[in-house]
Amino acid sequence: MAARVDRAREILRAEGPAALRITVTVAAAWEVALWLGADQPPVYAAVVPLVALRGDPLTAFGVSLQRVLGVMAGVAIGVVVLNVLHPSTGALALVVLLGLVTGMALRAGGALNIQVAASSLLVFASTSPDSYALHRLWETAAGAVVTVLLAPVLWPPDPRRILARLTADCRTRLTRALTDTAAALGPDSARARSNLVLVHAHNNAIRADAARAREAARTMRFNPLRRRHREAVRGLAHGIATAEQLTVHLATLAREVAAFSGRDDLAADLAGAGRRLPELAAGTVRAVEDFLAGRDARPAAAAARSTLMAYARADSSPVAVALRRPFLGILDDLGPPPDG
Repeated sequence: MAARVDRAREILRAEGPAALRITVTVAAAWEVALWLGADQPPVYAAVVPLVALRGDPLTAFGVSLQRVLGVMAGVAIGVVVLNVLHPSTGALALVVLLGLVTGMALRAGGALNIQVAASSLLVFASTSPDSYALHRLWETAAGAVVTVLLAPVLWPPDPRRILARLTADCRTRLTRALTDTAAALGPDSARARSNLVLVHAHNNAIRADAARAREAARTMRFNPLRRRHREAVRGLAHGIATAEQLTVHLATLAREVAAFSGRDDLAADLAGAGRRLPELAAGTVRAVEDFLAGRDARPAAAAARSTLMAYARADSSPVAVALRRPFLGILDDLGPPPDG
């Protein structure tokens, strides 16, 4: 019972503010629509904040814009088709097709805007299309305006805190990927292949973090309560964007390790690399951690470059060259060398 109570408190603490945001914004949109003269319950105005704020509050502006564009285009398609054709299966198919094609062009969040086809279908199904279209358009617009205005000031998300958490996740994943990949090099090819799968999972998570970070940074333009954090958010977002760039080199390194490991003809090269790679990975990890923590990463990066150059002088085999190249790419992305 105590565990259940703790779990309920945790859920309430995490999702309670979002529920309050949605409730207050829905009620405000409803009241605004009534004040503007709605003669029917203004459901369409209330639906906008419910949809726009139901998930990540950082995406409220984008979802509201997507919904308004979709409704406007869908209503226009439905009205035009019904003024030209009588309701029929063919007309229905045409409405859906035009809605989907238009939704491909009116992307507000990167994905197909399905709202266009949905709105055109609702117009098609209405017994009074013209009246429905008018109410749907202005009520949706009113709901979107209320959502965009209230979302930044009602229990607004803290982009700086969100980005700090995402930065920590990126740092952990980069560290694990580098360290584990260096340790996976050797005679055990199965271990190297398993590591490659894990590195791909880390990279996908980092890319997801980067996408969320970009959205969080964009919200600063519409968040007057967090303006003082703009510089901090910009710095954190830059660090996460750089972490996303590093995933290319991580994937290359993991592929090379998987390709070389377990090959008897490369036993001597693998033994030499196995002695050098963990030290190089550890130095590179320190540079990455300093960079993502906002510290001066140049000393750690310079030390890692020294280790890299020492490795290059000691071993010029093709295997060593291939394994060093991703580390060089990582250090270059963190910043130019001291003489660069």
